[in-house]
Amino acid sequence: MSSSNRWLILAIISSALFLIVIDMTVLYTALPRLTHALGATATEKLWIVNAYPLVVAGLLPGLGTLGDRLGHKQMFLAGLVVFGLASAQAAFASSPGMLILARVVLAVGAAMMMPATLSLIRLTFTDEKERAFAIGIWAAVASGGAALGPVIGGSLLEWFWWGSVFLINVPVVVLALISGAMMLERRPGNPDSPWDLAGSVQVMIGLVGLVYAIKEVARRDPDPLALVLSAGIGALAMAAFVRRQLRSARPMIDFALFRNARFSAGVATALTASAALIGFELVFSQRLQLVDGLSPLEAGLLILPIPLASFLSGPLTGLALPRLGASTVLWGSLLLSGLALAAYLALHQGPAWTWLAALTVMGFGIGAAMTGASVAIMLSAPEERAGMAASVEEVSYELGGALGVALLGSLMSAIYTRSLVLPGGISIAGEARDSLDEALILAADLPADQAGQVIALARAAFERAFTGVTLAAILALVAVGLLVLWKTRGQAGAERGEAIRPHH
Repeated sequence: MSSSNRWLILAIISSALFLIVIDMTVLYTALPRLTHALGATATEKLWIVNAYPLVVAGLLPGLGTLGDRLGHKQMFLAGLVVFGLASAQAAFASSPGMLILARVVLAVGAAMMMPATLSLIRLTFTDEKERAFAIGIWAAVASGGAALGPVIGGSLLEWFWWGSVFLINVPVVVLALISGAMMLERRPGNPDSPWDLAGSVQVMIGLVGLVYAIKEVARRDPDPLALVLSAGIGALAMAAFVRRQLRSARPMIDFALFRNARFSAGVATALTASAALIGFELVFSQRLQLVDGLSPLEAGLLILPIPLASFLSGPLTGLALPRLGASTVLWGSLLLSGLALAAYLALHQGPAWTWLAALTVMGFGIGAAMTGASVAIMLSAPEERAGMAASVEEVSYELGGALGVALLGSLMSAIYTRSLVLPGGISIAGEARDSLDEALILAADLPADQAGQVIALARAAFERAFTGVTLAAILALVAVGLLVLWKTRGQAGAERGEAIRPHH
């Protein structure tokens, strides 16, 4: 294959991956406007955000092995078709329920494509150094694309309606579909490769059940029965999935891989970096609009340093990994990101350039963490388990994003609800204590003096919630960074100079 074709194929793959990851975060700047247009409740709003990463994480292992069975080109192109049709459906959704359903179908298309992206890179790039650089590009798109989502959403909302954040996918899908069909090499799949649909369903039910339980805890008036049932169903489904994998002769996920310290450190890093990035961006973008009163575009531009730094750090980290060692990059990037986020929290009430500089360092650290995690996971798996390792890697990113939204989003709701105390003389619906969005909408119907009081108290409560969520993200990054340092101590020297092995 010619050199130009290799890089054109990487561009096609990267464009599809970019669509997959930005759809995790592109709604963040659209949420306030979308909530108002569709009349979405706080619970519906969180499911509009969470349905996508949860379904992707649940389906990735099964659809990754289905790609081995049917062929990666075929799965990639079929996923593009599903993704494009679901994007059009989401753009014109007329209710929260329709939008949630469209997000589920989007997730199916994304889960069909995502394992194929890394597999196609491995097949296309046979030179070890080129492969390391290409994986660095892949990781940069994965982290930078997710961080860039709010910027793209804010830019589109400056001139178009909220559905444009989905409709923009369609022309990119058409272009990638045509060019991919012509340029990607068609290789037959392995009909003997296992495909475990039941296991995928089990893990998806488990994730949805556990996340629903987390959200129920954070509600203003949690339903004990719903909490117990969702937690129980989620735990049972996850236990059934683990038992099924342990008993299977050819499991989707071989849990023996986690005995390798570098592999488990890579997974922990990917989960934590993705959760911290996406969870923080969710609350940060809302704070800029709902507390500071910025437009979606202005909010997106202030988030821009994070993805720009992340895009830059991915390839640079890929080039530096042979000299530094994957383990050093893992713990070093997590600690750097945590310290930078702590600097942001200390400086965010001061001059904009100071906290923008802190966010830039955080973005660089997150991009380095995701690149290091990708390489650590792929290096630690034997060649015959490379496809499985790629699925675990991608599940780590998607599951991390879902947990970031679920845990940090729920923590934000819980702190906001419990810290907002309204004066007894103001008659306002209890939904004002569910979210700042709803408080602002309900305050519009009050007399001017009462509305001003409600808005001030609600914004103060949100500010406390924002501080609590940011502290939680800082603690997670630093704690996991120190844990990775302890678990991988002494490995850096052996890793220096180690190249990414070819996988077939």
